[in-house]
Amino acid sequence: MIEKLLEQIKRQEDVRKALSQLRAEIKTEEANRHVRELIGDGSEIVQLLLSEDPKIRKNAAALLGDLEVEAAAEAIYHAYQKEQTLFVRGSLLQALEQTNAYPYLSELRDQYEMLCRREPEEAEKKHVREELHALERIFRSEGLTRRHKFTGWDNQFLILLITNPQYAALTADQLPPCRQKLSSLGVQAIVEDLRPIVKIRTFRELLFPIRLSEKVSMEDGPEALGEAIVKSRLLSVIERSHREPGPFQFRLDLKGGFSLEERSRYLKRAAAVIEEKSDRKLLNAPDEYEFEIRLLPDKEQNIHVFLKMFTIPMDRFSYRRETIAASIQPSAAAMFFELARPYLKEQAQVLDPCCGVGTMLVERDRVLPVRMAYGIDTFGEAVEKARRNTKSAGMQVNFINRDYLDFKHSYPFDEIIANLPVRGKRTKEEQDAFYAGFFKKSEELLAPDGMMILYSNEAGFIKKQLRLHPKFKLYQEYMILEKGQFCLYVIGMQRG
Repeated sequence: MIEKLLEQIKRQEDVRKALSQLRAEIKTEEANRHVRELIGDGSEIVQLLLSEDPKIRKNAAALLGDLEVEAAAEAIYHAYQKEQTLFVRGSLLQALEQTNAYPYLSELRDQYEMLCRREPEEAEKKHVREELHALERIFRSEGLTRRHKFTGWDNQFLILLITNPQYAALTADQLPPCRQKLSSLGVQAIVEDLRPIVKIRTFRELLFPIRLSEKVSMEDGPEALGEAIVKSRLLSVIERSHREPGPFQFRLDLKGGFSLEERSRYLKRAAAVIEEKSDRKLLNAPDEYEFEIRLLPDKEQNIHVFLKMFTIPMDRFSYRRETIAASIQPSAAAMFFELARPYLKEQAQVLDPCCGVGTMLVERDRVLPVRMAYGIDTFGEAVEKARRNTKSAGMQVNFINRDYLDFKHSYPFDEIIANLPVRGKRTKEEQDAFYAGFFKKSEELLAPDGMMILYSNEAGFIKKQLRLHPKFKLYQEYMILEKGQFCLYVIGMQRG
């Protein structure tokens, strides 16, 4: 098929369709490499950049870019210089980015500045925007885009710490003295210093609420939202918090029950308005952004705007370089142990029988230092990743790739902690047997006054085993996620 299409292009037969079909044929690396071998320096495709048909010029440029024909870069650049049809210019620039734009960066920068100064006609705006985006991608890929250093540590900020709303007070209690209130999303506060905030481990995200001068609803449309964002303090918050000037690269995110098509259309238009109305001090760069503008409609469809600054160094969980699909969020693990703190023992000997990548062990140690830690898992890859993570955390852990039920130890443990596996493909009977074996083995390994901190969505099996093992006492049960009925259980071994 590929050879037939190339021959069709060579004979100048229905070239536009042949180019389009050939692009569809080279989606795999093997097919792409085969076509590169067949076309050599790409001279026959390059000639099509001079076609009278703008769609042929566009498709030819796109094909050369897909194939990354570096020898065609000069011809692509010259074609861009001469191109008068706006919808073709963006494709030529994309092809130049995929081949070799480096020799032409100075000229491209001049073109970019000219386009920024120009006020295009309404019918031209879409294509000019695409050309500007293509130029910005080239500058980013060539390392010409300015990276911004956060310097606003001592600024006053209104912040929102996203955390489990049921236990938001747990995070609020760790804040320095400040004006604060709990909300359905977490903790909102006015702070004078961000340094102690970014060290708190129990929140998931740090956001900055951006108040709009007037309410904007989804019904008002993306244009109204874009204008309201530019008129807000969002840009000034970013500018006063960073050493380097703009432009600043952002992405938009819309939460709520919208289809992919609705979300995409709305965000694309709103982002275009933000770029235009901010004089391109804010640039939409969803492929390489430093700031996220998050849109959250409420029940009345009024939009609440939040800023997330990825420029703020956050090293709370930098140790966790490796994960697996079942890995628990470290902020959730940190919250578990803050909840269980009254029952934890300093310098304890701790065992995690389902250790995964080691997150629970590290977060347990961060609350109160442990003396000895063991991690067990049947999944060998997880154990290897756990070794790397705990080493990065500066923590010494004895890891064993084994079934917990086969594990033996010469002395008992003060604590057994576990994010217990969800049922998955196990039958009810198999899950029942797993919990029976887990509790039996834990009773053997736990010290007389030891504690178990267990996270599970199997309340029935937990309660059944507590009835069957009277030595265990349930001290606390915390509902963590109502969806799925995930709870944290604090269980103690009773003496006698």
